[in-house]
Parts: sequence; C-alpha cells; structure tokens
Amino acid sequence: MTGPPPAAILSRWAREQARLKGGVVREDTEEWQKEPSFAGLQRVGGVDLSYIKGDDSRACASLVVLSYPGLEVLYEDCRMVAVSAPYVAGFLAFREVPFLVEAVQRLQQEEPGLKPQVLLVDGNGLLHHRGFGVACHLGVLTDLPCIGVAKNLLQVDGLARDELHREQIRSLQREGDTFPLTGTSGSVLGMALRSCNSSKPLYISVGHRVSLETAVRLVQSCCRYRIPEPIRQADIRSREYIRKQMCSPVKVPSSGPERAPCPRLGKVTGDLICFRRP
Repeated sequence: MTGPPPAAILSRWAREQARLKGGVVREDTEEWQKEPSFAGLQRVGGVDLSYIKGDDSRACASLVVLSYPGLEVLYEDCRMVAVSAPYVAGFLAFREVPFLVEAVQRLQQEEPGLKPQVLLVDGNGLLHHRGFGVACHLGVLTDLPCIGVAKNLLQVDGLARDELHREQIRSLQREGDTFPLTGTSGSVLGMALRSCNSSKPLYISVGHRVSLETAVRLVQSCCRYRIPEPIRQADIRSREYIRKQMCSPVKVPSSGPERAPCPRLGKVTGDLICFRRP
C-alpha cells in the first residue's frame, strides 16, 4: 500500500484496537512478578523491526530471548519481511505486530522450552492515543506479559515535552529514579525512568499481564546501558542481519502487496530480493 490508507481502513483499525483493548490485563499475573528479586524469572524476550535505509517497505523482524538475570542470549530469530501497511501514528501495530506474532509462534513450535516469560517491546503500551499501543497489541495476541519501552515521549492526554517535563527529567539524578506520566485526565499512563548514566529517560508503560510498578523494576534490572538488553540485542542483531544480507539473495515473506525496494539496494524477482552494496 502506498500513501496514507483510506478512512475506511483507519476506521477498521480503530475498531479492532477497541475490540482487543478489552483483553488487556493491567495487573501482575505471574508468581515471579510478585517476588522482589523476580525469583522464578528465567527468560526475558525482546523484539524489534529494523528497516533497510532508504526503503521503508523492507525490514528485519527480530526476536531474542535472554537468560535472567544473566542477560545472555539464548535464542534469536531474524527474518527479512516485506512491510505493506504504511506508517500511521497510533496504528504502528498493524504495520509491525503480524511479523512479531509469527516470530513468537515459530519459537513456540521450534524451541518451546525457550519461550519468554515476558516480552520487552520497543514502543508504547497503555501510553497511546487510544490506550492500546504496540505492546498491548502484541501482548493480547500472544497472551504473553508485555512491557512498552519507548525512547521518546508520546504526547497524548496533555503530556508534552514542555518546560515542566524538562524540569522533571532534570530531577532524575540517579539510576532507577522515576516520575509518573500523568495525563490531564488524571490517569497515570506510564513512568519516566532514568535507566543508567544517561540524561535521556525511558518511557515505560503497561502492555499486558504486568503492573506498572513491576514493569519499571524489571526494565531497570535489564539495563546495562540506557536501552534494556533484550531490546538492545534485538536491535543489534536485526541490523547486523541486514548488513550480512546486503550481498545475498533473501526470501522475504510478505503480508500484502509488494512495493519495489530502493533501486540503490536491489531488485525484486518474485519474492526474491537481490541486494548489493551501493
């Protein structure tokens, strides 16, 4: 699909979000979540989509599973995918989640013993225009606990990157410091977290089957750098996979009509894409 989707599709997407939103669980549901040290938690997953530079219709979908608390990679799945849905603010899930669900399903079929007990998602959960971001969407469809971890503030319900927000960020002096993201409605939509020695906070929100307090504590415990290690490893490995494939033929599963990639990068032959370096 090229250009913005018609109003009928946006309306259908909004109805689908509203339908699935009813399945979101905002509380802790697992025994390990109730333990101060997360005793019983052994596997933490992270997901990411990295796009080929200059071509927003080609991406690498990545799922990694890390040990906990060691944060060593136990499993990775990187696949090139053809993205047909356009990017529309508030509807990112319809562009990316189908590929992430497929990755989770492959893991469950091929390595069920490595199924993650929680997924960290590069995006928002309840912190969303309609209270149903990509972390909620993925959580409901997979029925896995999910946490939204965003690098930038989504400006909804009166939240804004204004002087008050900047002052709150400056108040985060130590690792683990937080402040609530309270909208004009009075609802706490998430939490800003200083994850490590960085002046830029992370914006944590509930995705599914986890409380906000637990989500913040878990994300902090997974941070060796600013970005929690499951998401960081998924991003690193997806980008490396793209680099390795630049000179190799790649089978790219598609979720819809194909769009030709950037001529600088390659050409389409059926569903075979031949990449070359510029």
